[in-house]
Amino acid sequence: MASSDPDKLMLKADKQTKLSLTRWSADWRSATALYEQAAIAYRLAKNYEKAKEAFEKASKGQEMLSSPWDAAKHMESAGSLAKELRNWSEVADFYRRASELYIECGRSQPASDALTKGARVLEEVVPEEAIKLYTDACAILEEDGKEQMAFDLYRAATSVYIKLEKFTDAAATLLRWGLAADKCNATNSQCK
Repeated sequence: MASSDPDKLMLKADKQTKLSLTRWSADWRSATALYEQAAIAYRLAKNYEKAKEAFEKASKGQEMLSSPWDAAKHMESAGSLAKELRNWSEVADFYRRASELYIECGRSQPASDALTKGARVLEEVVPEEAIKLYTDACAILEEDGKEQMAFDLYRAATSVYIKLEKFTDAAATLLRWGLAADKCNATNSQCK
């Protein structure tokens, strides 16, 4: 696999997804496998831009194959590569998309974790976006009745607000945390 030329793999995969007179339906199964191989080869060659693109296409392929879990994993890989490239807006977008795909699977914890990964990456460089990701992660867990799993996220969002000197927003987040702790009878966490 490492000896395979990733550019050729990408071209071959692209051909598998294009319709023509002789091909009436796209072969997403083989194209996705080729995209995955190309992504790994690009990443090993430290060509992060092309690896990111290959992971995006592999994610689309997994979606077409009705496998949102694998699609989400590929989106997370694309997000980590966007971090390497310091493309902060893409980092947020990829982790958000990964979260949506996990929710499509009915898995709130991995969805929240994906948003949290993105938020941690963005805390220092784009703190406003990090706060949005933390807040969305908390909301996902709250909707699923897993408030106790969101306590660290509330704490992280509060610390970012404090760094930005947005004390009223920090207080509001602490109140949300208190309400969540109350819902799950975690009085010890309320007192912290």
